[in-house]
Amino acid sequence: MRRFIAGISALALGIGLSISPAVAQEKGVIGIAMPTKSSSRWISDGNSMVEEFAKAGYAADLQYAEDDIPNQLAQIENMITKEVDALVIAAIDGTTLSNALANAAALGIPVIAYDRLIRDTPDVDYYATFDNFKVGVLQAESLVKGLEERFGDVSPWNVELFGGSPDDNNAYFFYDGAMSVLQPLIDAGRIRIKSGQMGMDTVGTLRWDGQVAQARMENLLSAHYTDDVVHGVLSPYDGLSMGIISALKGVGYGSGDLKMPIVTGQDAELPSVKAILAGEQYSTVFKDTRELAKVAVKMVTAILEGGEVPINDTTTYHNGVKVVPSYLLEPVPVDASNWEEVLVGSGYYEKSQITQ
Repeated sequence: MRRFIAGISALALGIGLSISPAVAQEKGVIGIAMPTKSSSRWISDGNSMVEEFAKAGYAADLQYAEDDIPNQLAQIENMITKEVDALVIAAIDGTTLSNALANAAALGIPVIAYDRLIRDTPDVDYYATFDNFKVGVLQAESLVKGLEERFGDVSPWNVELFGGSPDDNNAYFFYDGAMSVLQPLIDAGRIRIKSGQMGMDTVGTLRWDGQVAQARMENLLSAHYTDDVVHGVLSPYDGLSMGIISALKGVGYGSGDLKMPIVTGQDAELPSVKAILAGEQYSTVFKDTRELAKVAVKMVTAILEGGEVPINDTTTYHNGVKVVPSYLLEPVPVDASNWEEVLVGSGYYEKSQITQ
């Protein structure tokens, strides 16, 4: 056991280390680098991994970088210096870690990319994520379903597009998946992007920032909808959806005769689930982070203990240097018709958390 373990208890309070029982410390320490606590899903991911690693016999050094790239890099470099037994990284910017991971590789420290692909390096071993293209497909299918339900034969439907953070590889999969559904309807004249703003270089939202999304939605409304209405908004993440909804409500949507546009989302965060029940957000996409954490832990334990690493995809995720072997979990669409079955039935939320 590396020297780091000897000082683990003394350091725990000072650096926020998550400690599991002594028996777990005997197997090793896993460094877990998460991007931020501003999204409840990352808190859930981190806590789930700490719990699962403890069950597997490992302690965890869990760090959050609050969307600060140099901070995350420093945290990872510190974990490497301590010679943790493995690294699980949900990168803020998947293109900034090459040098650090080269150092990890030199020490024989395996690296799992967690839900965000780490790019431009050969030194990432596996990738645990969801089927991100399908996430986008589900969002677009839900958008079209909602447009049909709420606005029927209106033609064309006025829709605006929002993308995720351009430094997150997943954002492109979400967008491309959605456009595989929406582009044929745009080409057929059924959907109109009235602003003309399309493509991730135009509609991307840096750091998945809800305030940025709100400001952009406000600008779209003032520039293109003073004499028209917006029927739908493709939003790839609940945090953006909340900002978009605030902008829409700010000019009267959802009141009087002005129907609320169909707004999509992702991650089934509590404010958005409540907004679905209130008729403000139409849908979200649920990704059970408990299951993703289990996959990441199984990957790490298989590498360290000589087992078979679980993967089900060896073609999709090329990081610019190599195809990273991956395990893709299935996302689940959620709307007013199935939220209780999916979110409460799975034990992810208590019903009182949503309805209170």
